[in-house]
Amino acid sequence: MTAPADRVEADRYRPALRSDVLVSDEFLLGARSVHLVKNPRSGKSYEVGVKEHFLLARMDGTRGLDELGAEYAAEYGKRLGDANWQQLLGMLGVRGLLEGGPAAPPAEPAGTAGTAGTVATADEPPKRTLLRGTLPLVADADATADRLHRAFGFLLAAPFMVPLLLLITAMEVVAVARLGELLDGAAALFTNPVLLAGVAALLWFSTALHELAHGVVARRYGGQVAEIGLRWRLPVVIMYCTVDNYQYLRTRWHRIATAVAGAVMNLVVLLPFCAVWLLVPVDDATGEALAGLLLLGSVQALAMLVPFPPLDGYKIAAQLCGATALAASSREYVRLAVRRDPAAKAYPRRARTAYLGYTAGSLLVLAGIVAAVVALVVRLVAT
Repeated sequence: MTAPADRVEADRYRPALRSDVLVSDEFLLGARSVHLVKNPRSGKSYEVGVKEHFLLARMDGTRGLDELGAEYAAEYGKRLGDANWQQLLGMLGVRGLLEGGPAAPPAEPAGTAGTAGTVATADEPPKRTLLRGTLPLVADADATADRLHRAFGFLLAAPFMVPLLLLITAMEVVAVARLGELLDGAAALFTNPVLLAGVAALLWFSTALHELAHGVVARRYGGQVAEIGLRWRLPVVIMYCTVDNYQYLRTRWHRIATAVAGAVMNLVVLLPFCAVWLLVPVDDATGEALAGLLLLGSVQALAMLVPFPPLDGYKIAAQLCGATALAASSREYVRLAVRRDPAAKAYPRRARTAYLGYTAGSLLVLAGIVAAVVALVVRLVAT
């Protein structure tokens, strides 16, 4: 039993989450629905259930425990006992999520999502070697993204973005209609090392802009950019831009826009080259180089939209399905369903639809990629 004095103190206590704590929308995770909660000071994220989120969303410092308990009972038909409150508040306090609670743990190196509701962190940062590593290029990535947004963010407004998207669509329609010319151009490109090196440099530059586009669009929607730098897995060296709070952007469409921004930027880079190829008289070598660039650049952009992890298309698919760990959850559900395991029946309809839809869509995309590769090989052999 709680002592009377303790009971009075508990009635007066009005818990509040720290103002910088991030709370996500509801996501599917396996058969459950969860919310993600992040402590920006430590960098750790946690999974909480829908019921716990109901309480967290109301911990704004204006409600005492009795009022919170009454709202919870009205919603779920069950009153929380003292032990439940002690467990919940203790967990929030230890993790540094409550105002007036213990100091947040120090920031730790980023890790991978664990299975116990927290982010698993490494004991030390990954070592940088000659063969693999990362190198931040700016001291304050968020400020850099903010400056880029102030300079170019106007292009994200509808009067600019809609015409750009229409031009991109028209360019890809032309590319499909004249695919034979693009294939011939790409084949000729690979026989000219100088032109091939120039196209490779342009595609690398497009990849750098791809990453910066993620950061600029995320910044528009309140995102925070943690790092901008170079990542290498020799012989591949690419730029990267890490959006620290991607899962916590305000709406699903903000997250989708952030994910798709890179591929859109890749295609925007191709627009002037497409215009030259279509409208300006050029010699055969230049025309073939432009055609090859359009083909390779389009493949580069569209490949990023394939819904397989860790590509941008997978992030888009996860947001459309309202899920986190979509691929793993889909594999597990399909495995249970194929084996007719009773556990599969515990999945709610929304989860079953999402996981089966993602699995079917992924298989169709994979079949399309295989068919395209086979058709390309057949064409190359025939010529």
